[in-house]
Amino acid sequence: MLCLGIESTAHTFGVGIADEKGKVFSNVRSVYKPKIGGIHPTEAQAHHLEKACETISIACEQAKIKISDIDIFSFSAGPGIPKCLRVGAVACRMLSQKFSKPIIPVNHCIAHIEIGKISTGLADPVTLYVSGGNTQILAFAEGRYRVFGETQDIGVGNLLDQFGRTAGLPFPGGPEIERLALQGKKFIELPYVVKGMDVSFSGILTDCERKLKTEKLEDLCFSLQENVFAMLVETTERAMAHTEKNECLLTGGVAANKRLAEMLKIMCEERGAKFAVVPREYSGDCGAMIAWVGILEFLTQKKSDDFSARKNPSRIFITGKKYSLEQTKINRFWRSDDVEISWL
Repeated sequence: MLCLGIESTAHTFGVGIADEKGKVFSNVRSVYKPKIGGIHPTEAQAHHLEKACETISIACEQAKIKISDIDIFSFSAGPGIPKCLRVGAVACRMLSQKFSKPIIPVNHCIAHIEIGKISTGLADPVTLYVSGGNTQILAFAEGRYRVFGETQDIGVGNLLDQFGRTAGLPFPGGPEIERLALQGKKFIELPYVVKGMDVSFSGILTDCERKLKTEKLEDLCFSLQENVFAMLVETTERAMAHTEKNECLLTGGVAANKRLAEMLKIMCEERGAKFAVVPREYSGDCGAMIAWVGILEFLTQKKSDDFSARKNPSRIFITGKKYSLEQTKINRFWRSDDVEISWL
């Protein structure tokens, strides 16, 4: 069974194709890069519209299949930028109707978790999900991924990008800040804002921007990373202690930062816990993660109570979960803990 997933929550229009075993056959991206500032929704939407057909075609070519061979179509329905979300939703609806195949709306945040789990082999981790628009600490409990901590204002990726823009760094700012941080030698004191299990980044951003006038950029990048990542590690460790889970997953676009991964690894080693980072090809927004969750959502497994199943209790019947077009509306505020997880 093959699922084609479309990702279009923000700057990336991605298309991935995966099967029910978690094998990824293609994972193609086209990324909108603003000339000035951050993401301009109208420009990003125009980019996605221009690149949609081409990206879908390349994904099918790399997978060596025809689009008519696809069994399920899925798309990121939220959270995200509405104008960007609509492009993926419309493209997916058109494909679903043209080929008379099921359509599955996917939560973008849940997709980051599940692609991390299948690619690392972790079974039941506490997940630190860090990206441009999202920063959450999640763990599965009672049918949903529960949020044990999150940002109260902006995502950590947004923090890095905004500071990078103020400092004159190219977009996205995270990779360049990571590079400059390796050259920093002086730790500059910054606000350390942990509120219970939640964190806040806007005050840190303001303080860093002010100190650009008096401090070396390399030292500020170093201090910003150390300070903010320590906040994330502290709250993640507290969630692990609370849930008594012994696995930790780092996923999302900022998971590509080696210093953050290093700090989390040290924390897990001290706790005797397993730690894994989502592979770099899946850390950023991508269609593969949407395709994989489309598969998980569609293949709801149920044990039958008929006579044949009683003779063989391990028999599993696969039933497809189907959505009408009216149920495929985008939701820019779709929280990860609003999603009922049917496959766990």
